[in-house]
Amino acid sequence: MVDVEKGYQAFCDYLEKHSGICLGASKQYLVSSRLRKILQQADITNLQDLVTAIQRPGGQKLRAEVIDAMTTNETLWFRDIHPFRILEEKLLPEFYQQRGARPLRIWSAACSTGQEPYSISMMIEEYKARNRLVSGGEKIVATDISASVLDAAKSAEYAMLAIGRGLDPERLKKHFIEAPNGRWKVKPGIAQRVEYRSLNLQDSYALLGKFDIVFCRNVLIYFTADLKRDILTRIHATLNPGGYLLVGASEAVNGLNDLYEMVHCRPGIIYRKR
Repeated sequence: MVDVEKGYQAFCDYLEKHSGICLGASKQYLVSSRLRKILQQADITNLQDLVTAIQRPGGQKLRAEVIDAMTTNETLWFRDIHPFRILEEKLLPEFYQQRGARPLRIWSAACSTGQEPYSISMMIEEYKARNRLVSGGEKIVATDISASVLDAAKSAEYAMLAIGRGLDPERLKKHFIEAPNGRWKVKPGIAQRVEYRSLNLQDSYALLGKFDIVFCRNVLIYFTADLKRDILTRIHATLNPGGYLLVGASEAVNGLNDLYEMVHCRPGIIYRKR
């Protein structure tokens, strides 16, 4: 007889090891709903057998599908608006006044289907237009663990339902082109600033380079305290001197006062590299 609790724990252990996500005992329904279709298609009846199948030779495709299902989350354009106002009113003015010849580099970590990095790019475009700034080679590096969401983000095309989640009509008209299939495509000038890369936040950041601003929002809540501390410490190493970190509204950078200085923006809090 299959031990359901043992199978669930085996799956939780596997997911935490390979994605960093830590599930509690109360998340069994979430796991069941997200994996139902995958289990049916693979003709697998329980989580213990799923973990076994993933770890067999040739299980890479199934593993990728499982990681995708468990790490793909909802996202919005200009989500939680305050970080984007802070970018517009504080961070961009500060950078362009002090940059010299260095191009602006921003990291969008756990970027999902691209709404965050494209929102950042739109904000840069609008700020530069208002202030009559010429192109400075700005780059947004957007990373995610999920291959499927990265593919969707790279396409830069969105259905009207996704467009309606946080994007106002003015920005739709300004930054998108209507595609023949009824979808909406991000204009090349906005999309070209964004470079997508596959990255598990547990892995090395050495190949990403240095950044002036890091958006790591609404992902740290899924990790253990130790992993969160490790990620924040390694993000600190990617920041240029005086660089800024923005986290989610329900997240905080605790116990790292030697690395980050809290900056109150009213409304909103961000963190500056010490």
